[in-house]
Amino acid sequence: KTYFMVSTDFKPRKIKFKAWDKEARLLMRLNSIECQKGELFKKDHILLQFTGLLDKEGEEIYDRDVLLIHYEKFMVFWNEEKNGWFFSSIEKPGMQEPFLGNMAEKMKRFCSYFELQGKW
Repeated sequence: KTYFMVSTDFKPRKIKFKAWDKEARLLMRLNSIECQKGELFKKDHILLQFTGLLDKEGEEIYDRDVLLIHYEKFMVFWNEEKNGWFFSSIEKPGMQEPFLGNMAEKMKRFCSYFELQGKW
C-alpha cells in the first residue's frame, strides 16, 4: 500500500491576482481583495489569477494573458468543465490544450487580453 505523506517541508502554493480595472481600463496589481462567503472580488474589477507558471523569460502568467510562440498568439484561461488551465490560439479558439509547464516555457507573455481589446 502507498500512503500519501505530508512532508514537514510543505509549502502551499502562492495564490496571486492581478486585476483589470473596468473603469480606468488598466491592468493593475492589487493591494487588497475583498472576500465574502469564501469568494474573492473587487468592485469594478475583473480578477485574474496567477497560473503558477512562468514564461520563457521567467515572467508570471495570469488568466487571460496573451502569449506568443513565434508570431502566433495564444490565450490562457481556466476551463470550468475540465477544472484546469488551458490555452488556445486566438485565431482558432475552439482548439484547446492543457496549459502545462513545458508549454509555458516555450511561450513569451505579450500582454493581457483586456489590453488588446479595441486594438484589433
